[in-house]
Amino acid sequence: MATFRSKSLDRLFEIILGLETVEDCYNFFEDICTINEVQDMAQRFDVAVLLDEGKNYQAISKEVNVSTATISRVSRCLNYGSGGYRSALLKLKAKEEKK
Repeated sequence: MATFRSKSLDRLFEIILGLETVEDCYNFFEDICTINEVQDMAQRFDVAVLLDEGKNYQAISKEVNVSTATISRVSRCLNYGSGGYRSALLKLKAKEEKK
């Protein structure tokens, strides 16, 4: 998605990559986003995790309290997107396996 890329977004992502602790992330995202925006992102990632585990839409909707439209969008991104969710899920699984 070429129109999505910009110098401004590069700078934002570089800063996010430089955050070192969960507390740093809480502080940064609390300042830059609304609480609802951060919670929406967390819910979408929860949906991705549950889809990856093979849960169905109804179970996910009930567990995460999101619409099936949101679940469908996340599913589309998982299956046909740029690979961001997949990459993050692989990293999460690797981290959990180390525990």
